Amino acid sequence: MKGPTPRRLQKYVIRCLGLRAYVQSPGDGRVQPQIPASALLWGLLIGQVLRDYAFHAIEALVGWAARTLGVSRAFGDDALGYFTERLDPAPTRRALADCVRRAKRNKAFDDSRFIGLSVDGTTVGRCSACKCPLCRPWRDRAHHIRGYHHALALISVVGTGLILPLDVEPYGPRDSEYAAGQRLLRRTVRQVGPRFADYVVVDAEYARAGFLHLAGDLGLRVVARLKANLPELFQAARRRFRAQPPTAVFRQGGDRIELWDADDFDPWETLRWETVRVFFYRQRKPNGQVVEAYWLTDFPSRQVGSRTLFRLAKARWEIENQGFNDAKNRYGLEHLCHHEAHSLLITWLLVALALTIERLYRLRYLHRGSHHPREAVELVRLLWLGLSSPRALDSS
Repeated sequence: MKGPTPRRLQKYVIRCLGLRAYVQSPGDGRVQPQIPASALLWGLLIGQVLRDYAFHAIEALVGWAARTLGVSRAFGDDALGYFTERLDPAPTRRALADCVRRAKRNKAFDDSRFIGLSVDGTTVGRCSACKCPLCRPWRDRAHHIRGYHHALALISVVGTGLILPLDVEPYGPRDSEYAAGQRLLRRTVRQVGPRFADYVVVDAEYARAGFLHLAGDLGLRVVARLKANLPELFQAARRRFRAQPPTAVFRQGGDRIELWDADDFDPWETLRWETVRVFFYRQRKPNGQVVEAYWLTDFPSRQVGSRTLFRLAKARWEIENQGFNDAKNRYGLEHLCHHEAHSLLITWLLVALALTIERLYRLRYLHRGSHHPREAVELVRLLWLGLSSPRALDSS
């Protein structure tokens, strides 16, 4: 079989992505390990890529096909729990940063004028009882506690055609998405370098002076959703744009896009920008649906036009659709493999790493030539087929 197999994927990770040192030494904190860290780590990663991510499932998978998976020996699900409780997250974060930096060096983003980052938060892993410091209560309309869940912020490369998760930052009941997002952005820029990305696109939760100033200090432009949380600016933009014809009108696919754009709005009291650029789009779909949104940015008009700004803002949804949606529905981000705070963080980081590896392998390495790129589910099926080596027919 000449197509993709788990062993060929492993060679790609080690050789092409340059992660040999990470796979062999991922930051194992066990005192007297009996099972090699490389076997446990690769078992976790290939389980994620094969979408068989539960620790019990990985135990069964490795016990059945360790050799063809590229795992040196079999192990149990309790070994995975013990391993993830003691694994240092820093090497995995560096491995994610190394992957996207290498992708940039290999011209994976050359078709995009700007490289974007997106930060957003989500909830995962519901449970009936509080069992770790990351458990946050969720309440019904009467404010009665009905259970617990976990929350994390994710940062991802967006706006390039390759949506690559970069890092996650969990936050507990005494923390917030806003604070976690700032820690995440600061750490990511330190890992990938200040010149890796051009802008960060975020929801209205981050449209505050502290986050906007942090992004500027890190060398990033900001494209942020504008809602009623900034009432004076929001109302000023609504009044002005209602009284003016659109700045630009164009079609994108079957949709009609109307854009309003102005760069001379006054900043609010705590914002140190000289002026604020606000743009508003109205997107009319063929079925009659109308989508409207206001955004603010510090991109100057002379550098980025209205149409480009519209595309940068739309990249905000890539972290929802190809970040959280894929990670939750296909790669087990919602699943509590081992309910211990450090183990949860490691599992979430490995989900992000598996997504990044899978997309670079499928959309870059396997997409050489003129053929269409494989769908993600097609790659999964081929990898599963690669677990069973063909046997020679007995002709006697």
